[in-house]
Amino acid sequence: MTSNRAFTSRRLRRLFCSLFIVAAAVAALGAFGSSDPSGLGSSPERTTTATKIAPWVTEHTANGQQAEFFVVLADQGDLGGAAALPTKNEKGRYVRDVLWNKSQTTQGPLLQWLGERGIEHQSFYIVNAILVKGSREIAEMLAARSDVARVEGNPHIQNSLPQPVPATEGSSQPGAPATIEPGIAYTHAPNVWALGFNGQNIVVGSADTGVRWTHNALKPHYRGWNGVTADHNYNWHDSVHSGGIVCGPDSPQPCDDDNHGSATTGIAIGDDGGANQIGMAPGAKWIACRNMDKGAGTPARYIECMEFFLAPYPVGGNPSQGDTTLAPDITINSWACPTPEGCSVNTLQGAVEAQAAAGIMMVVAAGNSGSSCSNLTDPPSFYAASYTVGALNTGTDSVAFFSSRGPVTVDGSGRMKPDISAPGTNTRSASNSSDNAYTIASGTSMATPHIAGAMALLWSAIPSLQNQIDPSRAALNNAAVHIASTKCGSAGSPNNVLGWGRVDILSAVTSGIPTPTATPTATPTATPTATATPTPTPTPTSTPTPTPGPITLSARGKKVGAINTSRLNWSGAISNNVDVNRNGIVIAAVPNTGTYVDSTGTTGQASFAYKVCEAGTQTCSNQVTVRFGP
Repeated sequence: MTSNRAFTSRRLRRLFCSLFIVAAAVAALGAFGSSDPSGLGSSPERTTTATKIAPWVTEHTANGQQAEFFVVLADQGDLGGAAALPTKNEKGRYVRDVLWNKSQTTQGPLLQWLGERGIEHQSFYIVNAILVKGSREIAEMLAARSDVARVEGNPHIQNSLPQPVPATEGSSQPGAPATIEPGIAYTHAPNVWALGFNGQNIVVGSADTGVRWTHNALKPHYRGWNGVTADHNYNWHDSVHSGGIVCGPDSPQPCDDDNHGSATTGIAIGDDGGANQIGMAPGAKWIACRNMDKGAGTPARYIECMEFFLAPYPVGGNPSQGDTTLAPDITINSWACPTPEGCSVNTLQGAVEAQAAAGIMMVVAAGNSGSSCSNLTDPPSFYAASYTVGALNTGTDSVAFFSSRGPVTVDGSGRMKPDISAPGTNTRSASNSSDNAYTIASGTSMATPHIAGAMALLWSAIPSLQNQIDPSRAALNNAAVHIASTKCGSAGSPNNVLGWGRVDILSAVTSGIPTPTATPTATPTATPTATATPTPTPTPTSTPTPTPGPITLSARGKKVGAINTSRLNWSGAISNNVDVNRNGIVIAAVPNTGTYVDSTGTTGQASFAYKVCEAGTQTCSNQVTVRFGP
């Protein structure tokens, strides 16, 4: 028994030792797990973490590689309250404060974790996200956190920019280009100048390869130039922090390392005061942010420029110094972030929507992917908050062969795009090669600044529309010259080839309410060429007979690309033109064709009360209310 007890005792001691070792091992593993924020213990947890990580990040962190990626937080700012604010300053301050405060109250734990480990990172607030450079392990550990929504890549994107060819300076020789470029004249912009509106009091932001700010057609319109000295603070930012090729990184003054940015800015506002009237709104001012290094961009560069435009800050400064009162009214965005090259569908969406909420009109190129349907696939072109531009063959109402088309399928929305179209071929504008050099190029890149400039003209003519995104888009859409196309869906209007049609800024300005009232400002002395002089909108005429009879109106509503759109039909009106009233305000004076499509520019739940009246009278139809669900 003794021997048996001794054996039992030894066996128990061995068992207790084994249990102690196991317990210690478990404790050690537990301690390791508690110090690892990922908590990647079970297979379901690993599966959940993997779904948060974009495929590009997984691919570019394979085999021990490091990559740059965005850690997007789950808690994002709610900007719903901005819509009710009446002015740009109020909207901008509200949006910036909401987003800034959200980033400051939620990013702390992540920033501390990254700092303790010496991991390279950059914080953003326009999207509540942190750019991180790290390994697969770091990406997985961050994705496993409950405060992280997703991990998305920061690929380097080489934009395929239009290749320009040299053009002569307007005043250099006989037979030089017309004083007013054909595309400018075809939009009827010169007729708006004649009314006294040339973009005065409007600021346009250029997000591009930079700008040659000393160019003769650009320098007089730069907000940082007072005629004697230049001040680039709050007027210029460079989001290229390494490399930089021609301009170098972090250029302290506007610089264009490609030509593209100088050209697009020129089409929006350019004018040398002589024979080079290349811009739509020569009375507007411009500021700029370089988001591409000779055409090479990244989501981080794009977002950094959008953040700068939301609240500009000094050269060499940082977003904490941002001043929303110096934000541009409109931005030109002739660039793309292709999904096949690693851009996630929604990486840029929050930043685009923040600009819209702040009253900044973000005008975006549709892209140059050709004539196939549903090839409008690159952020930010397909977002509802982007005002997306297709290209026409200049001087015609035919679509340019390269212009990308909807409907949008990449995000599953089926959204109709583009929104509107403008001249985009053989467009002459400023070059970066010298202060008096010009080039000619084609692309939706060239069509886009035509629309940015048109919006500047609209807002200078009708200040009540300024920085009101949805009504302003509706004003341009409703006044556009409809161009039917059944290639990618219904003929419209709108359609998936040319949107609402060719921009007609004269019609938009003269159809709007309140009636434009010119302010005493200098107007361009140049006159348009005879081939492109438009006929002014007909003035309604009154005759003593016949006496108008009752007008009968019917209407129905439809979501067109998520935009609440009403189709009106009437009979009984006898004047040449009718006034379309929405919610008691005349929104358009149109020919008496018996039908009108109103793109309200709104989304979500809404209702609109319509009447149609004999032009210039109170003889009106019955009132019809169109209601839209969420």
